[in-house]
Amino acid sequence: MCAASTPFRKILIANRGEIALRIMRTARAQGYRTVAVYSTADAGARHVREADQAVCIGEPLPAQSYLRIPALIEAARLAGADAVHPGYGFLAENADFAQACQDAGLVFIGPSAEAVRSMGHKAGAKALMLEAGVPCIPGYQGEDQGEARMAQEATRIGYPVMVKATAGGGGRGMRLVPSADQFADLLRSARSEAQSAFGDPEVILERAIVEPRHIEIQVFADRHGNAIHLGERDCSVQRRHQKLVEEAPSPAVDAALRARMGAVAVQAVKAIRYEGAGTLEFLLDGDGNFYFMEMNTRLQVEHPVTEAITGLDLVALQLRVAAGEPLPLTQEQVRFEGHAIEVRLCAEDADQNFMPQSGSMALWSMPEALRVEHALASGAEIPPYYDSMIAKLIAHGETREAARRKLLAGLEDAVALGVTTNQAFLQRCLAHPVFAAGGATTDFIARHQTALLAPDPVLRARAAALAAVLLLQTQAPDARAQAGHMTYSLPVGLRFTLGGETLEARVTQPRRHRYVVEIGGTHATLVLDEVGAQALRFSCEGLGERAWFRRDGSSLLLHYRGQPLRVQDLTRAAAVRQGEAGGDGKLRASMNGRVVAVLAAVGEAVQAGQALVTLEAMKMEHIHAAPRAGRLVALHVKAGDQIAAQRVVAEIAD
Repeated sequence: MCAASTPFRKILIANRGEIALRIMRTARAQGYRTVAVYSTADAGARHVREADQAVCIGEPLPAQSYLRIPALIEAARLAGADAVHPGYGFLAENADFAQACQDAGLVFIGPSAEAVRSMGHKAGAKALMLEAGVPCIPGYQGEDQGEARMAQEATRIGYPVMVKATAGGGGRGMRLVPSADQFADLLRSARSEAQSAFGDPEVILERAIVEPRHIEIQVFADRHGNAIHLGERDCSVQRRHQKLVEEAPSPAVDAALRARMGAVAVQAVKAIRYEGAGTLEFLLDGDGNFYFMEMNTRLQVEHPVTEAITGLDLVALQLRVAAGEPLPLTQEQVRFEGHAIEVRLCAEDADQNFMPQSGSMALWSMPEALRVEHALASGAEIPPYYDSMIAKLIAHGETREAARRKLLAGLEDAVALGVTTNQAFLQRCLAHPVFAAGGATTDFIARHQTALLAPDPVLRARAAALAAVLLLQTQAPDARAQAGHMTYSLPVGLRFTLGGETLEARVTQPRRHRYVVEIGGTHATLVLDEVGAQALRFSCEGLGERAWFRRDGSSLLLHYRGQPLRVQDLTRAAAVRQGEAGGDGKLRASMNGRVVAVLAAVGEAVQAGQALVTLEAMKMEHIHAAPRAGRLVALHVKAGDQIAAQRVVAEIAD
């Protein structure tokens, strides 16, 4: 590998959202100019506004924009960029893109195309790691992808077994198969998602390690033969094999194990003559044995926790290495201070199997006490075409408990209203005694899901009383002004939904700013102390608190005690007839998304719960099943259609 320097001045960032802004921040501090790229769906996005220059590269779907290599190379030529930073996701681990940048005379801020290709293919990467002496999980990574051979190999390995896409990561194209009778269906599902996400349906099989920890080692290497590791991150709290909470250091890794894992990681990157930032991911069992899973040849989403405990700017290190400079520190100079924890705030509904959400973020305010990486503002649109993660919140403290406490408080203070997020779920994860004790493994969410999804009855009762008063306050444009000059001596009836539950309330206003709310036979007294355009202070039964709100048509968006809530005003709506919602035989899209498969034909007899249509939203596939048994009499979509939430996609009759 040539050790000559390769200076550059202007960087095209081949990505979007918060990671594009993160790269811009360091690039600007280092004196580099930046170029943003965007799809038509992102024309008004913050990363576009904050770059020095910006180029539109296509339509909303990633395949029409962020995955179009020729469009990105042309954008760099148009803007006069001489380097490209891929961020993470999209083309960050695409060897053809790295090669195209090199062929166009652009500095690719990442490893060589050869390294990306060798480590991006899971089967090939595993073979290389075995050659380098890295412990690997027993499995099958052969060329014969026939279903019969795969089933035979799964039996040889022993159930439970993991099916993994060879061409990518991020949990896509990955399925846990508990037993042989489920193998064929889950293999098909993994291949379909892998084809959609990476354009390659090939998979490998691995023995499933029971209740492991997911530990990754951050490495850096330069073209001068130097390589170091920056310690580990624990990424065990996951849903759908995608990380939600990451921390450094790991509660399960001591200094001796860190040294062993770090030495193996450095040995591996030297063996493949790697250059730049990379991460080796391992599974750690209860006996302290660790097994290589994969290598990510890019910057990780969770890199801020490593930055927090080392004091290093990893993007700045990437820029130095890409310019041909040697690493500025040795392994002995790497220092670790304190503890850092990151949570991924995602536009998804945890109560609906983490289904992705999209739409307009009506009210957005992030806490100043935390490091927050995001690209949003009040009124910003969250499109359905990209990853569901919309922000990362990071806390650093002297101890793990200090970091956890700080992050939990900051997460409670974050206001995100308008699009359903996993905010409340993340709070419950951080507060759960198993996580607090540092005992979470990769089955943490599955094992404790009931507790993590359980609503707080006291919070719900107080929120319901507050919602009733706010509905009354905001029922007309000048209602707030009117409320200050009149009282309701007779009860006012209200009907609304809160958290999926329909409630009937009676509200009386005995005097100015004071309300008595009756719901389900219980009474609560509220006093509004201070009401602004989107925030208020109030007291309920003598306890003073604050909340944020926004009226959105017939909906009231409410943030109370760190919980985002949507209240639907049904006071003037006709009551739904018994059974109407579930018995009309119409299957509706549960989200905005793209139809990737139609699994039944018109005229076919179907059973309740039978898969009919598969939608892809925010890089994940979601099966939509028949709401009842009957005959499929109409299909209103076909593969490739982009459809909106609540659109009728199929109809079933007796």
